[in-house]
Amino acid sequence: MSAPRIVDQGLAREFGLTAEEYGRVLAIMGRTPSFTELGIFSVMWSEHCSYKSSRVWLKTLPTTAPWVIHGPGENAGVVDIGQGLAAIFKMESHNHPSFIEPFQGAATGVGGILRDVFTMGARPIANLNALRFGSPENPNTRRIVDGVVRGIGGYGNCVGVPTVGGEINFHPSYDGNPLVNAMTVGVARQDRIFLSAAAGIGNPVIYVGSRTGRDGIHGATMASAEFAEDAESKRPTVQVGDPFVEKLLIEACLELMATDAIVAIQDMGAAGLTSSSVEMAGKGGVGIDLDLDQVPQRETGMSAYEMMLSESQERMLIVIRPDRTDIARAIFDKWELDFAIIGHLTDTGRIVVRHQGVVEADIALAPLADEAPLYNRPTAPSPPPEPLGVLSDPIGIEDALIRLIGCPDIASRAWVWDQYDSTVGGQTVRRPGAADAAVVQVEGTTIGIALTTDCTPRYVAADARLGGAQAVVEAWRNLTAVGARPLAVTDNLNFGNPEKPEVMGQFADAIAGMGEACRALDFPVVSGNVSLYNETRAPDGSTIAILPTPAIGGLGVLEDAGQAIGLGLKPDLDVVLLGRTEGALGQSLWLREIHGREAGPPPPLDLVAERRTGDFVRARILAGQVVACHDLSDGGLLVGLAEMAMAGGTGVKLDVPQSGMPPCAFWFGEDQGRYVLAVADGDALIEAARRGGIEGRLLGRSGGDGLTLPSGATISLARLRTTHQAFFPALMDR
Repeated sequence: MSAPRIVDQGLAREFGLTAEEYGRVLAIMGRTPSFTELGIFSVMWSEHCSYKSSRVWLKTLPTTAPWVIHGPGENAGVVDIGQGLAAIFKMESHNHPSFIEPFQGAATGVGGILRDVFTMGARPIANLNALRFGSPENPNTRRIVDGVVRGIGGYGNCVGVPTVGGEINFHPSYDGNPLVNAMTVGVARQDRIFLSAAAGIGNPVIYVGSRTGRDGIHGATMASAEFAEDAESKRPTVQVGDPFVEKLLIEACLELMATDAIVAIQDMGAAGLTSSSVEMAGKGGVGIDLDLDQVPQRETGMSAYEMMLSESQERMLIVIRPDRTDIARAIFDKWELDFAIIGHLTDTGRIVVRHQGVVEADIALAPLADEAPLYNRPTAPSPPPEPLGVLSDPIGIEDALIRLIGCPDIASRAWVWDQYDSTVGGQTVRRPGAADAAVVQVEGTTIGIALTTDCTPRYVAADARLGGAQAVVEAWRNLTAVGARPLAVTDNLNFGNPEKPEVMGQFADAIAGMGEACRALDFPVVSGNVSLYNETRAPDGSTIAILPTPAIGGLGVLEDAGQAIGLGLKPDLDVVLLGRTEGALGQSLWLREIHGREAGPPPPLDLVAERRTGDFVRARILAGQVVACHDLSDGGLLVGLAEMAMAGGTGVKLDVPQSGMPPCAFWFGEDQGRYVLAVADGDALIEAARRGGIEGRLLGRSGGDGLTLPSGATISLARLRTTHQAFFPALMDR
C-alpha cells in the first residue's frame, strides 16, 4: 500500500501533533516535512515516548543510592545485589492494546519488557504483572480477563521465564480501559552491562530478529490518546508476538554479548525502528544513516513510513564493531534469526532514511530531542474525601469476614496463577500466594531476589499524595515480610487525561507522596513508565477516567535465599501483631463491601514508624526467630489472619483483649505499618518490640482447623477456602 504524501496541519493533527507542535516541526525542518518525517516527529513527540506532560514531575523523584548502578534513562534500572552481580528490572504498560485485543496486547507487553531487560545483558529470571479490570458485572470484563491472562501465561511460559507474582483489582472505572502493567527482572554481571548510546563513526547498524510487518504502526500514538467508541478500529495498531522467536532472540543476544562485538544495543519497542535509531544515535551524539531496502520484511510493498513506525515484535538494533560482523552474523544464523546491515553511524548529527534511492527523511537529531514539547500543565487540587460519619455494623464480624475473603479484590487468584508457569528454570523459592513477595534464587549463588507489585488505587483517588506514598510503602513492607532488604523501585504511573487540571493534580500529588516515601525508606526509583490518557470517551463526548494507579514494582535482596519465609501458619506458635491499630475504616474494603461506600480518607502513614517496624521485623526474620509473616493491607487484621491460616492449612485461636474500639474497626480497619508474625515466643518478641518503640500484642495461638474468634465462634478452614476460591471460577464460567 502506498502512503499519502501531502502533509498539512490537518494530517499533523491526525498524527497527534497540536498546531503549536506542528509549527515547531516546521521551524526545525525549515520546510514542510515529508510524510515519513512527520511520522517520526509524531511518535517521538508522543506522550508515550517523550513524557512531555510528566517529565517535570518525574525529575523530583529520588533515583540514587550507593547500590544503584544505573537509574532512569536506560532501558531498565540496574542495582547491585552482591558478588559482582546486578539485578536489572523495569515495569511497563500495555493498557490500550490489551483492551482492543487482550491476548496479543498482554502477550506483547510481556515480550516488550523482556527485551528491555535482556538488551542490557541480563538473563531474565522472573516476570510479574499488575492488572486492573472493570466491574465483574460488566459483560466485557470476562473476555478481557480471559485474553489478558492467557496472553501473559502463553508468552511467559513459552519463552521460559517464570511468572512469579503480581496483583489484580476490579473496579468500574476500568470498564473501558483495563491496565496491564508487565515487569521483568534479570541478572547480569556488573562488568557486562550493555547500554544504548551509539559510538564509532562508520560502525555498522545491524537489524536482528523477526521481519518487519505492518502490525503496530502508530501504536505509540494510539497509547497517547483517549479511547473513543471506535476502539475496535484500532486493532491494526496492536502488535503480534511470537514467544518462540523471543526465546531465540534472548539466546542469540546473550551469546553475542559474551563476545566483544557490541558497541550499543537497543530493542525496537514503542515506535519501532524510529525510536531505537533516534535514541541510540541521539544518546551517543552521532548521526545515523539507514537504508530501508535492507530491512527484512515479511510483507510486500512496504513504504518507508510503514517500516519506520512498525512495532513488529522480537526485533533489536545493534551497533557493532566492523571487524566482528561475521561473528555476529554466524550467531544469528545459528539461531535462525534475520540479520541485516541496514545502515551506519555518521558524524552529521542527523538521521537520514533512504528507500528505493529516495531520501525519505533527513532530520537533525538534537532538536528532535531537545525541542520536544515539555509541558508544565495546570494542576487542580482534588476535593477532600467525604467524611465517614457514624458507622453501624450491620452483619457482624463472622459474616463480614466471609464476604470480604470472597470479594473480587481479596478472593484467591489461583485460577490466574495456575495458568502461569511460576517454577520454570527451577530457581523459584516462594511462589505466588505463598508469601507477601515472590523470591527467586540467582542460579549458582545463594542470593535471593524478592519481588512484588503494589498499589491501592482507591487510596490514591481519595488522597493522591497519601495514596502514592502508601503504594511505595506497601511494596517495601511486602519485601520486608519475606526477610528481604528493599533496594529499589520501578513504577508504572497510570492516570487519565493530563490536559485536565484535576488529573495533573492527582499525578503531581502522587509523585510527591512517592518521593517522600522513597526518601524515608532509602528505596529509590530506578526505572519506570508513564501511561496517560487512560480514559474512555462516551458517545456523548464525556470521558470516564480510571482510578489513578501509580503501580509500584519493588525489588529486594537476601544474601541467603533459604532465609526467605512465607505467610502460611504452622501449628503451636504464638501469633503476634506488631504496629499501631487505630481502626482506620476510610476507603477500606469493609466499608465498600458491607456498606457499599467508597468514602473517607485513606489510613494515615507514619514513615518513621514504618521504617522502624519494618527494620525490626526483617532483623527477626534473618535471625531465624520468625516462622511466618504477613503484612496487613486490604481487609485488615482478620482477613490477614484468614489468609495466613489458609496458606498454611493451620487455624488459629484468637484471644484478644477488648481494644476499646468497635470490633469492626479493630478487625477490618486498614491501618498501615502492621505485620502479623508467627513465633515460638510471643512475649519475648513483644518485649523486644516495645524496647524498640514498637507496639505489639499477642493475638492467639496457631493450631486446629479453623479460625476461632474471641466470641468462641469458629469458622472452618474448609468454609474459608470454599468462599475464597469461588470468585474467579464463577466469573469465568459465566
